[in-house]
Amino acid sequence: MYMYFPTNYVWSMAVVASLNNGGLIDEIDRACKPVLEASRNGDDAGTDLLYASWEAVANRLIREAEADEAAGRRITAGDKFYRASLYTSQAERLQSPKWEGRNAAYQKSIDLLFKHIELAGAPVRKIEIPFEGSSMPGYFYQAESLDGRPTPVVIQWNGLDSTKEMMYYSQFPQELARRGISTLMVDTPGSGEALRLRGLKSRFDTEVWAAACVDLIESAAASGDIAVDPERIGLVGWSLGGYYAPRAAAFEKRIKQVVAWGANHNWGEVQHGRVNREGENPVPHYWDHVMWVWGADTKEEFLATADKVTLNGVVEHITVPFLITHGIGDRQINVKYAEQSYEQAVNSPKRQLRIFDESEGGTEHISIDNMLPVAGYIADWVQETFAEQA
Repeated sequence: MYMYFPTNYVWSMAVVASLNNGGLIDEIDRACKPVLEASRNGDDAGTDLLYASWEAVANRLIREAEADEAAGRRITAGDKFYRASLYTSQAERLQSPKWEGRNAAYQKSIDLLFKHIELAGAPVRKIEIPFEGSSMPGYFYQAESLDGRPTPVVIQWNGLDSTKEMMYYSQFPQELARRGISTLMVDTPGSGEALRLRGLKSRFDTEVWAAACVDLIESAAASGDIAVDPERIGLVGWSLGGYYAPRAAAFEKRIKQVVAWGANHNWGEVQHGRVNREGENPVPHYWDHVMWVWGADTKEEFLATADKVTLNGVVEHITVPFLITHGIGDRQINVKYAEQSYEQAVNSPKRQLRIFDESEGGTEHISIDNMLPVAGYIADWVQETFAEQA
C-alpha cells in the first residue's frame, strides 16, 4: 500500500482510499503535506489538524464548483463537489467520536455528495428503511434493466467505520449498474448516519437489519416505487460487514447470495488481539470508536459484547452462494479468518474464496490498495450468480 505518511498506517489508508475513489493526487498532496510532521506523532494525535488541512482543499473546491455552476458548467461543478465530499468524508472518518465538529463535518459530506448527484444526474435517491421505531438511512441506485425485467438488487453494508457515502465513492454500485443490477446502500446501526445523526448502535444479530432491508425492498417493489425483482436479492458487506453479511444470510433466507468483501470470521478474537497491540487499527481513537459503535461504557463491556461477533457455528447455516474476498497482506484482519469462513460454509451450494496476492494488488484490508478491480471482480461474480439462479 502507498504510505504517504511513512510511519502512520491509518492516515495513509485515508490517502489510498481517496486516490482509489476519484481523488486527484495534487489535491491530496496539498491536503496532506501541511500535516506530514504531525503524522509522526501517532494515529490519535493531530487528527483535528488533519481535518483542517483537508477541509481547506475541500473548501477551495466548493468555491470553484459554485462559480462553475453559476456559469453553467454543471459537469465540472459536479466533479468538484464530488471530490470535496470525498475529502471531507475521509477526514471526518479519522476524527474522535468526542470531536465537537464531527456531526457537522459528516453532514457536509452528505450535502456535497448530493450536489454532485444533482448536477451529474446520477440515478440515486435517499431512502428510509423502517427499523424498530426509527429507520436506517440509505441510498438507492436504480440500474437500467438489460433484459426488460425488473433488475436484481444488492444490499450493501458498511464495516466498523465506513459510510454509505463511501459505498458510492467506491464505484461498486456503478459497477453493478453497468451489469444491470441495482444497489441499496445502507447505514446500518453502528455506522454512518445511523450512528452519527440518529444514535443507533450496532448489534451482533444482523439478520434483524437484513429482514428490515428485505421488507423495504419487497414493499417498494410491490408499489412500483423501485423497479427491482424481490426474488433476486443479494447482500454484500465489506470489512466488519464480512461478519455482518454472512451472519444475516445464514438466518434471513430471502437473501439469495452473499459476499464478504474482506472476511471477518471472528471479530471478537481480533479485539482481544488488539488489546495486546496485534495488527493495525482501522481508525484513530480506536477504543473510543468501538465503544461508541457498540454503545459500551467501558472497554471490558465492549470486549464482552465483541465475543458474540463470531461466525463460528453460523456460516454452516448459509445455504446460498457465498463469495469471500481477502487481501493476502491484510494488516487488520489476518487471511486465516477468510479461510475459516470458507472451510465452515459447507452447506453453501457455491462457496468461493478469492485471495488477492502481491502480483495483482488488492492485498490490503478490503483490497483498498487496488479497490476498483476487486469491485469489478465481485460485481462479475454477483452478475454471474444471479444468472445461474434465474
